[in-house]
Amino acid sequence: MTPHAGQHNAYGAATRAMGTPRTIEYQIFSQVTGQITRAMRKDRPFTELAQALNANHRLWTALTCDLAGAGNALPPRLKGQLVGLARFTQQHTARVLRREAEPDVLVEINTAVMRGLRGQLPAPTELD
Repeated sequence: MTPHAGQHNAYGAATRAMGTPRTIEYQIFSQVTGQITRAMRKDRPFTELAQALNANHRLWTALTCDLAGAGNALPPRLKGQLVGLARFTQQHTARVLRREAEPDVLVEINTAVMRGLRGQLPAPTELD
């Protein structure tokens, strides 16, 4: 997750042309969250939800790897909170796939992250 010290990566100019890392992250979260929301409809097959949850799992895994990277300059407390959310999303996803839970909270978490990426951080009590 942004910000990175030294934004040099393999994508170079193409990444800069598409937007800032924060904008790109927002777009990816928006796309995956939309997939989950559409797949949650009662008229959709469970396999569609499973595919959307797999995409969400991959997103959170990539986010966790990014947070662990040496170039990630986010504050340590925020990194820890995001890693905690990643752990929760992975555990909750497993429960949804076993049909023991509903996916709504995963949409809520992704939406909260999207608000943060847009600079609309929730009140500190919501982060704790």
